[in-house]
Amino acid sequence: MKYLVLALAGSAGLALPAFAQATQPAPAAATAPAAADVTAGATVVDSTGAPVGTIESVSGGNAVLSTGTVKAAIPVASFAKGANGLVVGITKADLEAKVQAATKPTEIAAGMAVSGPGGAAVGKVDAVSGDLVTVATANSKAQLPKTAFAQGPNGLVIGLTAAQIDAAAKAAAPKTGGAGK
Repeated sequence: MKYLVLALAGSAGLALPAFAQATQPAPAAATAPAAADVTAGATVVDSTGAPVGTIESVSGGNAVLSTGTVKAAIPVASFAKGANGLVVGITKADLEAKVQAATKPTEIAAGMAVSGPGGAAVGKVDAVSGDLVTVATANSKAQLPKTAFAQGPNGLVIGLTAAQIDAAAKAAAPKTGGAGK
């Protein structure tokens, strides 16, 4: 799944109460609306009530919204309470299209740097053949589908570390020796 932090501020359409003048105290009824209860497992719909997805996790002021196809980290303040769960100001199709467009690499070519999920260097693209990309780490080479790559701030990003690629390459290497030795 691909991740993207989307700034959807104001998408919920929350209205804030007007500030009372300094000489008059605010009436007791003029309180801010209750904050949306954004918790893991909560259902999210768009402004028309159509399903968007489910909150997968909440951390650092962002909620990870999973549509089943993509995941996006969205500020908690972008959600509002609705009759059918949490409401966000984007449709499922629009969210999926924005995540796909923002994370799809425009080009994958030999020599490009590849980073892992934490931003650590994994290696470089060694070759591209059809839908397969060969990534060379310091210790091994592995072929991955183009769909395993996303565009990150410093080049290509994959969901594997160099150690994981090395371990997979070692496990896939043909065994030497045989029953006769």
